Amino acid sequence: MEPQKVEGEIASRPFVIETGKLARQATGSAVVSLGKTVILATVVIANPREGCDFFPLSCDYEEKYYAAGKIKGSRFIKREGRPSDAAVLRSRMIDRPIRPLFPKGTTNDIQIIATVLSADLEVDPVATAINAASAALIVSGAPFAGPIGAVRIGLKDEKLIVNPTYEEEESGDLILTVAGTRDAITMVDAGASEISDEKMLEALELAHSEIKKICEMQLELQKKVNPQSIEVSVAEKNEEAIAAIEKIISEADLDTISGKTKNEIKTAIHALEEKLLEGLKSEIEAEKFSERELKEILNEKFEKNLRKNILEKDLRIDGRKLDEVRELKAEVGVLPRVHGSGLFNRGETQILTIATLGGPGKAQIVDTMDKDYERFYIHEYNFPPFSVGESRRRFGPGRREIGHGDLAERALLPVLPPKEKFPYTLRVVSETLACNGSSSMGSVCGSTLSLMDAGVPIIRPVSAIAMGMVTDKDSEGKFQNYKILSDIQGFEDFAGDMDFKVARTEKGITALQMDIKVKGISHEILAEALERGKKGCEEIQTAMLDALPEARKELSEYAPLIISVKIDPEKIREVIGKGGEMIQKITAECGVEIDIDDDGTVMITAPDQESGKKAKEWVERIVYIPKVDDEFDGKVVRIMDFGAFVEFLPGKDGMVHISALAPGRIEKVEDAVKMGEHIRVKVVEIDQMGRINLTRVMPDGTVVPRAPRPPRPAGGGRPPRRF
Repeated sequence: MEPQKVEGEIASRPFVIETGKLARQATGSAVVSLGKTVILATVVIANPREGCDFFPLSCDYEEKYYAAGKIKGSRFIKREGRPSDAAVLRSRMIDRPIRPLFPKGTTNDIQIIATVLSADLEVDPVATAINAASAALIVSGAPFAGPIGAVRIGLKDEKLIVNPTYEEEESGDLILTVAGTRDAITMVDAGASEISDEKMLEALELAHSEIKKICEMQLELQKKVNPQSIEVSVAEKNEEAIAAIEKIISEADLDTISGKTKNEIKTAIHALEEKLLEGLKSEIEAEKFSERELKEILNEKFEKNLRKNILEKDLRIDGRKLDEVRELKAEVGVLPRVHGSGLFNRGETQILTIATLGGPGKAQIVDTMDKDYERFYIHEYNFPPFSVGESRRRFGPGRREIGHGDLAERALLPVLPPKEKFPYTLRVVSETLACNGSSSMGSVCGSTLSLMDAGVPIIRPVSAIAMGMVTDKDSEGKFQNYKILSDIQGFEDFAGDMDFKVARTEKGITALQMDIKVKGISHEILAEALERGKKGCEEIQTAMLDALPEARKELSEYAPLIISVKIDPEKIREVIGKGGEMIQKITAECGVEIDIDDDGTVMITAPDQESGKKAKEWVERIVYIPKVDDEFDGKVVRIMDFGAFVEFLPGKDGMVHISALAPGRIEKVEDAVKMGEHIRVKVVEIDQMGRINLTRVMPDGTVVPRAPRPPRPAGGGRPPRRF
């Protein structure tokens, strides 16, 4: 294939899509450039998996440090290895809008890899990676109902920005990634500083206008390439098995699958499975049908019936109204020794979240291709198998856990107190103890409760909910009718067409995420989902505030104490000392941690008030500028023939002349003081060179008068020596 390309512009940056030059052995490949960011996306469509009951699509976003002109920070390993959390999140963003646009039942292994070849470090590459993945699919001939386009939207000074820079994102009020087809939006991912529903909808509308342009460019490239269509294997339905099942299981039987709890619903399903397997026992023994095949078809019929009841009767599987939230219960202070804890229950979903406070030095240092930064608020989400009544091998956190943790983290960031007023590092961990839908939004609520219980002065509480949707979609994913569901549970999530998660305060939205299984949804549906979510969040927040109306006034007794001291930046090196000797001495003797900012802010993290006060006084003594008549308790650190040098402040010493060591005349310095002896001294002179002369203060408070300096001879030269 001859190289082909199309060119355009997005937000005043050149936008180029090329194919046919790089990675020619892949089924499809495309290089997409936005400014100086260049991403290569490849698609390989392999053989189908026999007996596969899921779509084996994998999407990977690969960071290459060379793309940003960086060498990995690790001293021992320079090769890129395990993907960073940022790379995992970007991989998910590629997967989410692409997966629903393949034929349902596809069993071919399909792998998409987006490799960052060049990064301009101005604009986040994720939208470009999604565009590159779509372009690679479009030119491959895959049965992909695209193309899709993607953009980032920012908000600064109430002005929406297409593909904002990192600086505009960090200082703005919105970071929104949107993907969609020419006709509709298919994926949304956002973090926001309490923005209104109207502004969010305006941002989505702006994003879709840009997405349409990107899709048109891909179609133009596809026309130039004219790829041959690739047929994939789609699992065929066993019509004979379907007919056999319909003779045994009626619609009335399917209607018996209902219940308030997951266990009740599963029991009803198992009862129908037993009825089915018993009715087709001879066919199974003759290997005409397999048990697994029959159960899969029964499950499909159950899901179709669930959808039909919602669309035609407004009847949900647990009997709730379409806009009804499950039973809510919230508790705080459930664990005695931790800094803060919250237990949040919504129906059968139960989240225990624990907040831990640490000093600024406990911040996580994140090293990625794009940038290095410190993370002072960390939310981690865990999903153990027992939470859904299963037993399986345990590994590290998967993509889902990383994604859910990030979403809940974004939801709380806008309401955290500024670092200048609350310089703690916060680590919040959400343990999913039981799950029947929307544990990620439960972890938002649990995080709010645990932070308030720990005494963190958050600006406003954040609540969250997951909305669903059921449509009358056809085989191509198009639909005419739909119903939106509030607070979806597990079965509604699996059988439904949308997972719409929103977190918000009473003021506005803080996080938003949407994934759909249809070809796209309209602006009107988005508006309705936001409005329904707002009402649900208000109800949830009421239950949360019943448990704890506001953040506790005092931090937990087990939380560390942080004392802040402001010093002259020129004095920082004195606090640190030569080779770090001074600061190490303070931390060791006081049992504290010390962090110093370049602006001279010294933050002391101490286990108790006494240790913190001791370290603070030590720092203040180091940077104190002595004045004449100041008195100090000092230590003799050096003895000379003419006097003793006394360290009266950390790192500072002055000379006490032999005449000022004792009230009467002494022959030797050692007659008055010994090395290491502690004595009280008074500043009597600070010369032009900054040298400090001291005199001794006796235990009874008497100040030893220092012998006056003899006058210099009239003719110059040195004064006569004193014997």
